[in-house]
Amino acid sequence: MSRTRVLLAIAASWLTGAVTMPLRAQPLPPSLPTPEQARDLVQTRPDLVAQLRQRIQSSGLSPSQIRDRLRNAGYPESLLDQVMGTASPSGTTVPGDSLIGAARQLGIVDSTDAAVLRRLQLQSRQNLQVRQAMQADNADSLGALGEAGGSPAETRPSAATFAADGSTLFGYTLFAQPTTLFDANAAGPVDASYKLGAGDQLVLILSGDVEAAYTLEVTREGFVVIPVVGTIPVANLTLGDLEVLLKNRLQRVYSGVGSTTRFSLSVARLRSNQIYVVGDVLQPGSYRISSAGTALSALYAAGGPSDRGSLRRVEIRRRGKPPIVFDVYDYLIRGDASGDARLENGDVLFVPTHGARVRITGGVLRPATYELQSGELLADVVQAAGGFTDDASRRRIRIERIVPPSQRTAEGSDRIVLDVTVPDAPLTGHVTAVNAIPSVVVEAGDLVDVPRVSSRVRHRITVTGNVWQSGKQGISAGTTLSDAIARAGGLKPDTYLGSVIVTRLRADSTREQLRATLRGLDGRTVDPLLLQEDDEVTVYSLTEFRAPQFVAVSGAIRRPGQYAYRDGMTMRDLVLQAGGLLPSASLTEAEIARLPNVREEGRLSRTFRTRLDSSYVFGSSVASVSGSEVRLDAYDNILILREPDYQLQSTVTLTGELKFPGVYALTSKTEQLSDLIQRAGGLTASAFPAGVAFHRDSGGLGRVGVDLPSVLRNRKDRDNLLLLDGDSIHVPRYNALVQVVGAVNSSVSVPYQPGAQLSYYIQAAGGSTRTADVKSTYVQQANGKVETRRRQLILWSSTPTPGPGSRVVVPARDPNLKRDITQLLGTTAQVLGSLLTVIVVLTRSN
Repeated sequence: MSRTRVLLAIAASWLTGAVTMPLRAQPLPPSLPTPEQARDLVQTRPDLVAQLRQRIQSSGLSPSQIRDRLRNAGYPESLLDQVMGTASPSGTTVPGDSLIGAARQLGIVDSTDAAVLRRLQLQSRQNLQVRQAMQADNADSLGALGEAGGSPAETRPSAATFAADGSTLFGYTLFAQPTTLFDANAAGPVDASYKLGAGDQLVLILSGDVEAAYTLEVTREGFVVIPVVGTIPVANLTLGDLEVLLKNRLQRVYSGVGSTTRFSLSVARLRSNQIYVVGDVLQPGSYRISSAGTALSALYAAGGPSDRGSLRRVEIRRRGKPPIVFDVYDYLIRGDASGDARLENGDVLFVPTHGARVRITGGVLRPATYELQSGELLADVVQAAGGFTDDASRRRIRIERIVPPSQRTAEGSDRIVLDVTVPDAPLTGHVTAVNAIPSVVVEAGDLVDVPRVSSRVRHRITVTGNVWQSGKQGISAGTTLSDAIARAGGLKPDTYLGSVIVTRLRADSTREQLRATLRGLDGRTVDPLLLQEDDEVTVYSLTEFRAPQFVAVSGAIRRPGQYAYRDGMTMRDLVLQAGGLLPSASLTEAEIARLPNVREEGRLSRTFRTRLDSSYVFGSSVASVSGSEVRLDAYDNILILREPDYQLQSTVTLTGELKFPGVYALTSKTEQLSDLIQRAGGLTASAFPAGVAFHRDSGGLGRVGVDLPSVLRNRKDRDNLLLLDGDSIHVPRYNALVQVVGAVNSSVSVPYQPGAQLSYYIQAAGGSTRTADVKSTYVQQANGKVETRRRQLILWSSTPTPGPGSRVVVPARDPNLKRDITQLLGTTAQVLGSLLTVIVVLTRSN
């Protein structure tokens, strides 16, 4: 047996549960392909993929269950997606064309299923294109129907939405999305009028005195064979006719049929019919659909009509008989499917080009473009659009019409506008309102617009401001300002009684301003003021005219800033609102800056001090208030003074060869390096003070060179630094090595030789390189100080001597320096040559 057949056999057993895969991934049996081989088979064998897909679909397993089994068997979960098809942009799995063709050739799917799969694939692509176009165009309007100089701009959206400009083609969205809505049930049931034919499967059940059940296949010759009863012709009989015929035949064999023996006949499986869908459809062709299928089933299998196709005259042509015409609008608008005839084998479904179209916009429920039938009226179009909306004017309907060529008298007379007056009709129902529309015949290309009611609201006024219920309210004759204030819930206690402003709209749309004075908070005015339609009343509050008052606090306070001033506010209240005092606050006094009573000679404020005490420290739940409270005035500025010389503890870290290393807190601001080393017990016997590493983080200084031996000998030495918070001091052990780095032949560490000069250490490192700048050699001593060679005139005046733990650095020359000097010498020579030539010329001329 080949590996492919083995795979199919084991896959079938596995999917049906006959073979159970292990719960954990284990090595595959020799009879199954490896994951790599399975992936290659899926990519190169569409016939195998089609058979696997069929068995997976008939297994009854969910995708998650199949993925679990694949994973447990050691296969990648993505193998399921490769077998079932490619993921479409809409998230639906749609197989490719090659897989569909292979499945159809093998007989796994019929033409109907193949057409459905292709339609899903096509619609997925179309939906992707529509979405990309909508993103690119930002859902711009697609233009109006019948614009001058152009053809109607129509759209077929993928969802049942209606554009406000009426550009949506009504009815085509029915076929835009994948659905099984119109798929006939292949397993029945069917009604008594269903005509039987070759390929149908019937089930006959006898009960009572005789208990039996028979499955009856309708043969190609058109008959069924019933044991004991014999052969019965059923071709072109309806199910109801067969039941009558069958009762007579059964009674010949079973005497109790009809009394003690009962029988039932049903269709277990329906045959498929070969039909043809042609005309303006998305996918014309031949289709096999269930014998219970109707015109809608075939139309949907073909993807529905194209934008040029008609929905009003779908024709079923049957062997030279008069065509059966189906109006899809009957189904869409009225839910009437009586015209959706059942198809027979060999039927041709023909979709002609669409008839006249009219667009309707405005106050209707479904603004869209509709196809007309001959003689349809304006009321029919409004009814198809769902009737009037609640805000439709209903007084008149405007029709923009293209003038027939014979009636065009001059240029620019191609279009006219008709106003159709609609008699008054009750607003309680759409049907009543539509029936009131006059009998006006609509024509191809008409633009019907149902105006909406005006947005202006009549017989109202507006009351805003310092009332309890501000807003719009109705007005009647004789309404006064006091009445409007009472309807608004009355005045608030802080209302300004001096003036209420009334803004009035004039006939020319300009406004004038009126005013009234209130007697009291009851809303009565000194002089009555009658209000008119569209008046706007504004009531003011006293708080609107008050400048915001505040006090400010700064200094040793937790939350400095400005705080709202309240009458009776004290300094203790302000300190409490500001979060309390900082530990550095002085508890003796605070300074208050207050606005001067008299502003003379540019004086900005007057200041005074007030006492503070420990009661301003809110650290206890027990109230502690002593002395009189200091009342504040608006705009006071309080400064909480800081305690002189207040500072948190400063620490210095000592490490290395000291008797008591650790983190030490400074005792004063004048403590020096020698003082702290003395507090630490001094140096140990193995300490190397000349290599001290002193680091200062404050100011970003980093390492500081300090001569610790001099500091320890002389307390007044300049290196006896004052210590700051964060300083760190490390005293290392003795280091008897000198490191030589830079432009030397071998960077090494050389044992320290007392009294040895720089040249000794450079030679010990293999000597300098060609690029070395020996004259610029410098020494970084163990304590961090850097010493360089200094010269005076031509002779060297001083050369640093490396100490133990030091570092000798031989820098390299700048490679650009020699070139710059050469260029300078060349330029100088040219200048001198030119100058000499000028001198010679001048001498000869004289």
